[in-house]
Amino acid sequence: MKLDLEQSLASMKTQLTAYCLQKGITNPIVVGIHTGGVWVAEQLMSVVATDAPLATLDITFYRDDFTRAGLNPKVNQTSLPSIEDRHVILVDDVLMSGRTIRAAMNEIFDFGRPASISLAILYDLGKHELPIQADVIGERLTLNPDQRVKLSGPSPLTVSVIEAH
Repeated sequence: MKLDLEQSLASMKTQLTAYCLQKGITNPIVVGIHTGGVWVAEQLMSVVATDAPLATLDITFYRDDFTRAGLNPKVNQTSLPSIEDRHVILVDDVLMSGRTIRAAMNEIFDFGRPASISLAILYDLGKHELPIQADVIGERLTLNPDQRVKLSGPSPLTVSVIEAH
């Protein structure tokens, strides 16, 4: 099953513009979670009025399943400017259990206290294990238990639903 990536991104851009206007969010810091969230955040930067460069977050060591993932995870660099009293727009590609977002918020708070954190997600799978909800959602998907969303790329990036092994 192929998904319409461009349509989901267009929906996110429209929602994010309206959300920032409605909430009075100006000059936010956009933070993409490695790896898929960084790509989505790059796409959203064109509609966010900010003077801050795109920030990136690697939550590897903040995950509650780190010990289950093994000893050789691929670690990317966190690049986060001062977030003290700034509005943060946290971006990821897929929201499933909410554990990645919880880990990301823990890491953000280790850098300081933001004025707010808003969550923008490309695909919400609705299988939340934690009370975490996105403010901006490209598309809500209902998948079978044996299915996963897979983003492939880098250029052109495609998205599809695959059978999990």
